Amino acid sequence: MTTGQQHTEPELGPEGEERLPTIAEQMADQLGGWRGLVESSIPVVVFVIANVLGELRPAVIAAVVVALLIAGLRLAQRRPVRHAINGLFGIGVGALFALRSGDARDFYLPGILYGIGYGVALLLSAVFRQPLVGWLWSVLVAKGRSDWRHDPRLVRTFTQLTVLWGVVWLAKVGVQAGLYLAHQDTALGVARLALGYPPYALLLLITVWVVRRVTREGAPASALPGA
Repeated sequence: MTTGQQHTEPELGPEGEERLPTIAEQMADQLGGWRGLVESSIPVVVFVIANVLGELRPAVIAAVVVALLIAGLRLAQRRPVRHAINGLFGIGVGALFALRSGDARDFYLPGILYGIGYGVALLLSAVFRQPLVGWLWSVLVAKGRSDWRHDPRLVRTFTQLTVLWGVVWLAKVGVQAGLYLAHQDTALGVARLALGYPPYALLLLITVWVVRRVTREGAPASALPGA
C-alpha cells in the first residue's frame, strides 16, 4: 500500500495496455486490506465490551476515542485514511444517537437505517435499469468509464448483481433490526460485526469475478491479456 508521497506508474500488459488489477488487488483496495478490516471493527468491539462491563456513556466515549486514535495513527503514518474516516463518521453518528436516547441499542440504529436505505436503493436502481453496482464499478474500477451501458450482457450482469447485493443487504439488516426490536443489545453488537465485512467481502468477490469473466468472454481474442 502506498503513502500519499509515493507515486507509481500504472503497470502495462503485454500489448502495452494498462493492466487490470487482479481480483486480490481490487478486493484489498475496496476493503482496505486486513489492517482496514481490523481497524474498522475495533471501535465496535470496544463499545460492545465496555457496554457489557459498564455504563453507556463510558462505552460510547471509549469507542469514539479509539476511532479517533486509529484515524490519527493513519494520518501520522501517512497512510490512506478513507476507511478510518468512514468508520469514525459511523461511530460518531451512532454515539450521538445512543447518548441522546440513553439506550445502548441506538448506537446501531444509524447503521440499520443506512442499510435499509442502501438495500432499497439497490433494488430500485435495478428496476429502472440503472444498476447501482454498475455505476459504482465505473467509479471505483473503470476510472469513470461507463462503456458497460452499451453492452446488453454487462447491463444484464450488473442488474443481476445489483439485485443480489440488495437482497443480501436487506437480509442482513433485517437480522439486525429484529435484534434491535427485541432489545438484544449485546447480540446486536455481535451481529453488527459478523454481518458487516464478511458478507460485503463475499459480494465484492462475486462481483469482481463475474464482471471480469463476462468482460473477457465478450472481448475479442486480440484484446485479452496474453493473446
